[in-house]
Amino acid sequence: MKDHNIFRTSIGGQALIEGILMRGPRKTSIVVRRPDGELVFKEEQYSTRSGICAWPLIRGVLRLYDSLSGGIRALTYSSEIAFEGIEEDDWLTRKLGQKRANEIATGIALFFGCAIPIALFILLPTLLAGLLDGVIGSGFARNLLEGLFRILIFLGFLFCISRMKDIKRTFMYHGAEHKTIHCYEHSMPLTVENVRKFPKEHPRCGTSFLFVVMIISILVFSFVSWSNPFLRMLFRLLLLPVVISLSYEANLFVGRHDNTLTRILRAPGLFMQKFTTFEPDSAMIEVAIAALERVIPEKEGEDRW
Repeated sequence: MKDHNIFRTSIGGQALIEGILMRGPRKTSIVVRRPDGELVFKEEQYSTRSGICAWPLIRGVLRLYDSLSGGIRALTYSSEIAFEGIEEDDWLTRKLGQKRANEIATGIALFFGCAIPIALFILLPTLLAGLLDGVIGSGFARNLLEGLFRILIFLGFLFCISRMKDIKRTFMYHGAEHKTIHCYEHSMPLTVENVRKFPKEHPRCGTSFLFVVMIISILVFSFVSWSNPFLRMLFRLLLLPVVISLSYEANLFVGRHDNTLTRILRAPGLFMQKFTTFEPDSAMIEVAIAALERVIPEKEGEDRW
């Protein structure tokens, strides 16, 4: 099945704890399986950003923020459903109540969800490359080495977390999400049997976007060659919105075209999905189908990528 023969949808998803979030052009759908096997559904309408917020080089940062904040809220919700019946008796819950405690926990998770990747994949490689300044000498070579450190740390991180039992189960839901979207894009009925036929890797996955960020960062950061590693880290932070914006636009371009160049550009992201997706079971595919069906627009083609 060639990519150029299929409909490319803008619908995307996220694996949750025992569930999946799907985001369509008008609404999001969360489907989570309770411990007793029952499916729980949650749908939310949303309005798309317009005006200056929809401009190229601006929309990318805002879209990433929307994805992070919405994704963390969805993860919190899915954990409440998946672990339903397990009493929480922590200090924060006793003092503030369950709802307020969840809001604070979500805010903390959002902060660390942004801070940890920045520290691990942006600042740490810069610091490591700075330690070798006396050996390297060349600013260009230092930037290349920093980019190599960034990619190696990222791959190592993915490999390590993919070995964890609970994370692996979530990555199985990730595979179910991809396979279901493939099935929909090939205009086949959304059944477990049909979904099984498709690959667990998808070219427009967020994992691929992260790899694009890595490559774009090497190019953008190459224009900043301060010898002081702490100044370089500061400028890395200042340039991060530029990297994200350019990466988002590059991802849009690659996703909308299918030729030799775009297939080459997609290849590293597809390779990395070997670590972030696993073959799902039938129950997981059922969850993915239920989530996707609820965000397919009534008007055909409205979700075209």
